[in-house]
Amino acid sequence: MTALPYFVDPAPGTGYLPPRAAFGSDAPRLDLDGDWRFRWAPRVEPGESGWQETGFADERWARLVVPAHWQLHGHGAPAYTNVRYPFPIEPPFVPDENPTGDYRRAFELPPDWPAGPAVLRFEGVDSCFRLWLNGTELGHATGSRLPTEFAVRPLLRPGRNVLAVRVHQWSAGSYLEDQDMWWLSGIFRSVSLLARPATGLTDYFVHADYDHRTGTGLLRLDTTVATDVPVRLTVPELGLDLVPTEEPSVLPGVRPWSAESPRLYLGEISTPGERVPVRIGFRTVRIAEGLLTVNGRRILLRGVNRHEWHPDHGRALPPETMRADVLLMKQHNINAVRTSHYPPHPDFLALCDELGLWVIDECDLETHGFLFAGWQDNPADDPAWQPALLDRMRRMVERDKNHASVIGWSLGNECGVGGNLAAMADWTRRRDPSRFIHYEGDQDSGHVDVYSRMYADHAEVEQIGWRAEPVTTDPALDEHRRGLPFLLCEYAHAMGTGPGGLTEYQRLFERFPRCQGGFVWEWIDHGIRLRTAAGVEYFGYGGDFGETVHDGNFVADGLLFPDRRPSPGLIEYRKVIEPVTLTPDPATGTLLIRNGYDFLDTTHLAFDWTVQVEGRPVAEGKLDVPTIPADSQATVPLPNMPLPDRLPTTGETWLTVHARLAEAQPWAPAGHEIGWGQARLVRAVPGPVGDATGDWARFDPATGRLVALGELPVADFGVDLWRAPTDNDLGSWAEQSLARSWRDTGLDRLVERIIDVRSAGAGLAVRSRLAPAGSPWGFQVGYQWTPDGAGVRLRVELVPVGHWPEPLPRIGVRLTLPAELHEVCWFGAGPGEAYRDMRAAARIGRFSSTIDDLQTPYVFPQENGNRMDVRWAELSTADGSTGLRIGGRPVFDLSVRRWTTADLDRARHTADLRPRDHVYLHLDLAHQGLGTASCGPGVLPQHRLPVAPAEFTLALQPLISSGVPPSP
Repeated sequence: MTALPYFVDPAPGTGYLPPRAAFGSDAPRLDLDGDWRFRWAPRVEPGESGWQETGFADERWARLVVPAHWQLHGHGAPAYTNVRYPFPIEPPFVPDENPTGDYRRAFELPPDWPAGPAVLRFEGVDSCFRLWLNGTELGHATGSRLPTEFAVRPLLRPGRNVLAVRVHQWSAGSYLEDQDMWWLSGIFRSVSLLARPATGLTDYFVHADYDHRTGTGLLRLDTTVATDVPVRLTVPELGLDLVPTEEPSVLPGVRPWSAESPRLYLGEISTPGERVPVRIGFRTVRIAEGLLTVNGRRILLRGVNRHEWHPDHGRALPPETMRADVLLMKQHNINAVRTSHYPPHPDFLALCDELGLWVIDECDLETHGFLFAGWQDNPADDPAWQPALLDRMRRMVERDKNHASVIGWSLGNECGVGGNLAAMADWTRRRDPSRFIHYEGDQDSGHVDVYSRMYADHAEVEQIGWRAEPVTTDPALDEHRRGLPFLLCEYAHAMGTGPGGLTEYQRLFERFPRCQGGFVWEWIDHGIRLRTAAGVEYFGYGGDFGETVHDGNFVADGLLFPDRRPSPGLIEYRKVIEPVTLTPDPATGTLLIRNGYDFLDTTHLAFDWTVQVEGRPVAEGKLDVPTIPADSQATVPLPNMPLPDRLPTTGETWLTVHARLAEAQPWAPAGHEIGWGQARLVRAVPGPVGDATGDWARFDPATGRLVALGELPVADFGVDLWRAPTDNDLGSWAEQSLARSWRDTGLDRLVERIIDVRSAGAGLAVRSRLAPAGSPWGFQVGYQWTPDGAGVRLRVELVPVGHWPEPLPRIGVRLTLPAELHEVCWFGAGPGEAYRDMRAAARIGRFSSTIDDLQTPYVFPQENGNRMDVRWAELSTADGSTGLRIGGRPVFDLSVRRWTTADLDRARHTADLRPRDHVYLHLDLAHQGLGTASCGPGVLPQHRLPVAPAEFTLALQPLISSGVPPSP
């Protein structure tokens, strides 16, 4: 029988060293990153004999930088799948078409390199690699997102050495790495040669607990050394200089580590041959009385799932990108990360230690594609795969065990159920009982410490909050699970426009102690930067690279766009999870301040207020606030607000209060806004209404349609009920597709028939019927045009006829205007886009933008850019000489584009959207909410747009120079 190739062996590998903690030291280190010689083949080929040898001539090979993915450098192509494997399910076999990359790197051993032991360390290679040093094979390994070390001292030579590595895209390990991401290959994390002194430190484990009742730290250090040499730990700030023992050192008065106050003590572990710097954070993680606690307090996770991603480098993240991620998270009130679905680069965890984030560290494991095989032969339950699964868990835990930020270990993601998961949990609990164990896939939760779910809707979360979820089949397991804290390890799928419903989730987390927050899916869109032939940039997704099996733009589901610009969803999330909430009440003259921090009081914050009339500041000041402890609230009097003697007789006066950083923090400058609240002080007063239209408005006499306002031509005026479907409208397995229902209903092909046009006093009345082609149902529409000063007032009435499937996408009117219009100014909610279930971040004020900047560049184009609660708006040319003013009663939604809804509907990438020679204006009474049905629950009932009679009023005026907004 022919022996199986090593790359389809379910075992984790051969020849590598036992896992240990990741640490730096003063021992010599040689960085092997940079240009390597590289040869790629579409399938496994023997290659020339001796290519691993030092004398092999590789000058004709290509060059490839390490770390990198070869598909992003012209070798093969990226491929994206969510669940399905891109190869037949036949474990452990993979296709003969197995792209393979051969790497060669010659390096000079420094003359002063010590004579003791040395290791080659690979931080990450996807998916299987085999290596040789100076022609001698060292072994092979799988586990793409995990480090691997090989002992090499006997093979090192003075002067020139040659390292040769063969990497396979597919291996048995690929069955364990089906993680909803791009399939990308190569040496994508750093490679280094490390001297390991014979009298140095092999491994260490810092146990730094905190007793919140006494303020005492308990410090114990476990070490492993190659030879029997003395070990010392010094922490100068604590006056600590000790030899590690089995009994912990008791340290009174230490300051604990938390995500809010990431206090680290700098120390050093020393042996006769090595010095290792350490950063120690004292904290204790417990499950107590059914709650997840840190340092004795329940914590609320305001989290995100984070794949490693860069639009040019894939998962080969530069250090500055990792820091940028953590800074953005902190600046947007995020306090937790789940490392979906593999351990991140260790430098990322060091940043979480330094800047403060709770981390659930997840094993490099997912077998989701076995779903399509009925979970038959699933590695999670096949004893032949147990060594590989245990190996992956061990390598993660050992690498990351000294990070204070890591408060929980996750066994992996979407692997079904099986005995191997239980074995992983058992080993982890023995090795590190100081952290909780997480795994979502086993709903009975028999071997975990937290009850975790994905995409449970609001009603189910409330049920779980009451500990009233459906019972399990095993009474003992049911009692165990019902006593666990609850986390949403994934929720609020941030794909495209949205997510909706964040506020309602957050209120449940705050209401029910058991519901301790969760992790939005996910941090960043995984778009790959591309350009058209004309040089226009856009971001590619599944199917853009010739994949046979792919999942389209489902890979673009993040709170950041691929270039790391915050999306409206991130701005919304920041507001929803703000740790300090401010609720002014002008009726009582008070301000309610709730401190939602888990540990911090409010002394690190400064409070101020601003009063605006019609969006223009008229008064401001500081606010005296007493110290409010964590998880407490206080009511303070509103300030004495000295307003100008003469306020406008029309318009609205709004008070805005802010909580800001009083001093700079490592992650944000002084003055950075943490939270804000608003209240209206003066109700809007309608302005005067004109009594003649003059020649300002012109209508088509046959259809009654508006064709001009003054010199401003108007076209295609009419009621609109259609929007370019969002990713959430399109739906998924979890929810019926609203977009499909809308198309079946015919909302994308509405036809209007004019019934009657007649004079009505000084105005004009038009009746019509609006209906979809091929359908019996419709709307009776009435347009009532009346004079309004320099313009016209429009009252629209809609009455449904027949049985309309619900809900509607939108209710409003559209009109086409000249392309010369460039600027938009409005008084209402802003500055960013908002929809009825994604509006928390929109504050009332006066805002301005270009038409182009009103667009949100979702990777997959869709409905976007809506501004809500608009009282009035102006559209004008760049010089302000021509334009249009709009008012509404009471308010309206506004969107303005240089392409039509049909253009937006047809587009598949942002580069497909090309400005037309017109501007397209939408003025809406309402929109259907967004929800998160792209993966999860749909729109909550209160945010749906039902089919019902509707009416709304708009005022339209040509732009004039008075500076007075149109009256609603």
